[in-house]
Amino acid sequence: MVKAQIRVIYGDTDAMGQAYYGNYLKWFEVGRAEWFRASGKSYRELESGGVYLPVVEAHCSYLKPAFYDDVITIATRFSFAGPARLKFDYEISRDGDVLTRGYTVHVCVNKDRKVLKPPDYLKMLIESE
Repeated sequence: MVKAQIRVIYGDTDAMGQAYYGNYLKWFEVGRAEWFRASGKSYRELESGGVYLPVVEAHCSYLKPAFYDDVITIATRFSFAGPARLKFDYEISRDGDVLTRGYTVHVCVNKDRKVLKPPDYLKMLIESE
């Protein structure tokens, strides 16, 4: 599991002063990018190698709101790999209090959007989790 921290900015909040629900998916992406960096290969490097991971499914359970200026922690964990699919689980918390849980499922494709089996180096990153 890899953890990243960010601060909720004013622009991420709605008229009620809490984080807009759509931003949680953006924060999932922050967590996923940090997971890749911590595993030794950035997402940018994956794309440079011709591997893309579009989201094909996303789920988010909102338990408690985040607010402007909160420091939130995004915990990201790889949880499943199919023949061409990857799944990442996320938990967003504030001071140990869980705010949100969710996941995204990705399919490996090349730049022409043809489905690929994950390359060996990607499998190694995932297996090291």
